[in-house]
Amino acid sequence: MAKDIQKIQFSNKDHPRSYFEVIRIEELLRRELDHDPSKNHIVKFYNILFITAGESYHTIDFTDYKLNKGTILFVRKDQIHKFFRSPNVTGYLLIFTEEFIVSHLNELEALKSFQLFNELLSFPKVELKAQTDEYANFATFVEQLDHEYHRKDEYSIGITRSLLHILITKLYRIKESTHTQAKRIKYLEEFLQFQSAVEASCFENKKVSDYAKKLGVSTKTLNNITQAIVKKPAKTFIDEIAIIQIKRLLISTHHPIKHIAYEVGFEDPANFFKYFKKYTGTSPDVFRQAHQ
Repeated sequence: MAKDIQKIQFSNKDHPRSYFEVIRIEELLRRELDHDPSKNHIVKFYNILFITAGESYHTIDFTDYKLNKGTILFVRKDQIHKFFRSPNVTGYLLIFTEEFIVSHLNELEALKSFQLFNELLSFPKVELKAQTDEYANFATFVEQLDHEYHRKDEYSIGITRSLLHILITKLYRIKESTHTQAKRIKYLEEFLQFQSAVEASCFENKKVSDYAKKLGVSTKTLNNITQAIVKKPAKTFIDEIAIIQIKRLLISTHHPIKHIAYEVGFEDPANFFKYFKKYTGTSPDVFRQAHQ
């Protein structure tokens, strides 16, 4: 019987309490791991990929992103992703957990950090032009962080944490300057609360009125919130989140599709098939076959 997609937990044997790790991408793809990075897997932590040479692709939640020298790619916790093995690609993989963000950044900085990885607020890919000072400065900074992380003396972890803090702030500036990151705007905090509620409950509840009541606002205000941030009605947003999570279930498990229909809130599997096809243009079984 086929196994479900693996959920990869954060594990740093050298620094188990650091909540972060810096890895060369080429080294990662040579490691003997308990999973194949070039096959779909779910990460339970945050990833930043920075490419310093070569060309390849990386898949996040069923979308392929082309990688070149200067590409920075953000992978959010609980997303499905996979590497493509390319022998000429070099770069860095920065890994850190939610605990790192909460423990080492103040409330505003933590909010900005989570926004960096929020694909609903900003495009997950940034391109730094290879022959620019911006690329050279960023690459030098990442090299310093990598060097300090692997130095492993009594000061290295503290210095690395500080450098990673600065790096996250630099990335927020880069995203903002390249218009791939939303600036602080009206309704942003309310939208993030709504997004969190939907991601936690969209299988049990798809009604705009219930989420509005939970957040203490009117349905009109909730629609104003989603229109302001993502330019779509609240119901459309709820359904899009539900479809993404259904896709993850279809790919990450081998449960019968009828079982998944019940799990995601449909009493009649036929209605589930109609719902999925309405938003994706294909049936659940065809989608599953295409991504396995």
